[in-house]
Amino acid sequence: MTISKDERHQAILEILQRLGSSSVTELGASLGVAEMTIRRDLETLEGRGVLRRFHGGAKLSAGSSYEPPFGVREHTNVAQKRAIAEAVAGTIEDGETILLDGGSTGIQIAEALADRMVTICPLSLRVAWALNRSTSVTLMLPPGRARPGELSISGPDTTDYLKRHHFDRFLLTASAFSPLEGFTEWNTDDAGVKRAALDSAGEVIACVDSSKFGRVGFVEICGIDVPDLIVVDGGLDETSIEALTASSRRVRLAA
Repeated sequence: MTISKDERHQAILEILQRLGSSSVTELGASLGVAEMTIRRDLETLEGRGVLRRFHGGAKLSAGSSYEPPFGVREHTNVAQKRAIAEAVAGTIEDGETILLDGGSTGIQIAEALADRMVTICPLSLRVAWALNRSTSVTLMLPPGRARPGELSISGPDTTDYLKRHHFDRFLLTASAFSPLEGFTEWNTDDAGVKRAALDSAGEVIACVDSSKFGRVGFVEICGIDVPDLIVVDGGLDETSIEALTASSRRVRLAA
């Protein structure tokens, strides 16, 4: 079956995220396309800043100890993030006030809620833009500064704003999560806003894809048992599901 260029790009990034690096030959064999096609794909992706080519192959731009660029994350685990978004959207009722976190998962959730009668306060300009054409969502924009590249909103003005409001739900995203270390983030400012958001909502739903399980970011957000519900895709093995279920309040697997 022939796959599109966008699907190839997504598949290449997912392979590099899993392996760290790969050769042109290996990528071509995995995707069933000519090496010349792979070389053109790698050139395009390098131009976007999401990977670096070397002789005969490529690797992701960011190492394992750093936050992967948004350009990488938006093209990886897309189906899983979409399943999570649909599952989370199914828990939301019209009329609710939603504090929506940033990142690529946050954008998927925004798109899933775009036709709903809800009020959404996004913690990212990217998420806000995903909602800009909605005629049913009431959009609240918090003050603060936008982080270059990521475009998440943070700073003392943001946390003060959150302290003055009470939302029905906070839809939390995270860079990593594990039963022992809880939910963690790469960026200190982003983690601070997320912690403030936890206290500004009646219910917290963590929305995380399975590739982040067992990893640990630089800054703690909260313990694994803080969210009222964790929504994760079905990519976890049975042992991981058991460990997560035993240490958290409630877990829902998104199909």
